[in-house]
Amino acid sequence: MRLNTLAILSISALFALSGCANKKGSQYAGVDGDYVNGTPLGERNEGANFLGANVTRGQYAPVQFAYDSSSVASDQQSKVASVADAVKASGKTVIVAGFTDERGTEEYNRSLGEKRALSVREALIAKGLTAKNIQTVSFGKEMPVDPASNDAAWAKNRRAEFGIVK
Repeated sequence: MRLNTLAILSISALFALSGCANKKGSQYAGVDGDYVNGTPLGERNEGANFLGANVTRGQYAPVQFAYDSSSVASDQQSKVASVADAVKASGKTVIVAGFTDERGTEEYNRSLGEKRALSVREALIAKGLTAKNIQTVSFGKEMPVDPASNDAAWAKNRRAEFGIVK
C-alpha cells in the first residue's frame, strides 16, 4: 500500500512538473499573451533564416523606433508601405527583424525587439500584405548598427530591418 502511494505521488509530481516546463515566448507576455494568431511567439522566431544566404537584406530602409517604444511612428510608415508594395508584387516572404540598443537586460531587449517586429508586421498587414508572407525575429541588442555607447548610436540601433526570402 505504501509503495503504491509513493508511486502515485511520483507520477503526479511528474505531471505537475511537465505543466511548468519552459513555455516558448513567455518573456513576450503582453503582446497578445504568448501567442500571435494562435502561434507561440517562440515558434515564429526565424533568426537563422534572416541571416541565411537565401535572404536579401539591406535593400529597404529600416524602421526606426523611439526609446522604449514598439510603435511604428507616422514618419516611418512610408518605409513600411514600400516594403509592403514590393512584397505584394513579388509574392515573396519578408522577415522582419527587431533590434534594440544595448541598454536593458537580455530578456527585456529580446522582448522589445519582438514587439517591434510584430508592430511592423501589423503595419505591413494594414498596408495589404498577407500574414502568411511575413515572419518575425528578435535579435535584441545583438548586431548593432553602431557599437558606440551614446545617444546617436542608440537611436540607430532601435530599429526593425527587412529581409526578403529569395
